[in-house]
Amino acid sequence: MQTDFSTWTTSKLTHIEQVLSQTIPDQHTLPHKLHEAMRYSVLGGGKRVRALLCYASAELCNTEDAVADAGASAVELIHAYSLVHDDMPCMDDDDLRRGKPSCHKQYDDATALLVGDALQSLAFDVLSKPGLCKDPMQQIGMLSTLAKASGSYGMAGGQAIDLDSIGKPLTQQALEIMHARKTGALIEAATLLGASAGSREQITAIQTYARKIGLAFQVIDDILDVEADTQTLGKTAGKDAGSNKPTYVSILGLARAKELAHDLYEVAIAAIYPYGEGSLRLRELATYITQRAF
Repeated sequence: MQTDFSTWTTSKLTHIEQVLSQTIPDQHTLPHKLHEAMRYSVLGGGKRVRALLCYASAELCNTEDAVADAGASAVELIHAYSLVHDDMPCMDDDDLRRGKPSCHKQYDDATALLVGDALQSLAFDVLSKPGLCKDPMQQIGMLSTLAKASGSYGMAGGQAIDLDSIGKPLTQQALEIMHARKTGALIEAATLLGASAGSREQITAIQTYARKIGLAFQVIDDILDVEADTQTLGKTAGKDAGSNKPTYVSILGLARAKELAHDLYEVAIAAIYPYGEGSLRLRELATYITQRAF
């Protein structure tokens, strides 16, 4: 009998926190300030949605625990690095992250830059450990998946498009392209890393699921930026509107944005529905992601 969703998430969140704590160098190890700032930026906060997606897809595909841990921690390290850099004055210039001062505010700009660089390197170190996978091609595939999701065709490219789009009118299609890279690529990578031991059919279904849920995640973020307060978000509320950034709410309106999130949820669920109980956690996570605002 499977545990309920709340119990499962609590268990996985506790576990990934331990894995990450053991992965990031201790703050008493040189260079002290850099390692302290790395731990500050990663540990003790965040919803860990990407890690949970990795573990959920690993359960469906019977991926080994050590491989799932490596995928979950690597994707969280990449995500944390992106947030550290995203908050810097040269990017979105935000003073608050996960309910506490952003890395560059707690330390300084130079340290924040190095934290992001070091976390990115550490993520690939985690995935490249000798003997992680019995099949070397599976491990190479995981490295390739994370690299593509993080680079100019993925998260970094999406951020570049986002910065270039401030104050410019965008169509819904253009906005989807931007967020498929900026947010969706890493969410897709998280599920694919967990599914690295799966069959071709499983991976195809999970990829469809991930792309729809990744887009829905961003739609919900745009809704929350309008409807939620700073304390609830853990970051500055209303910042997108204040920065004149194009969002799903600004393009579609609030009601239609909520409809879009629901439609994406339905397609995602349909993709993995044939796998029955094996896809339970993925289905529960889809509900959690798309109902944060409602």
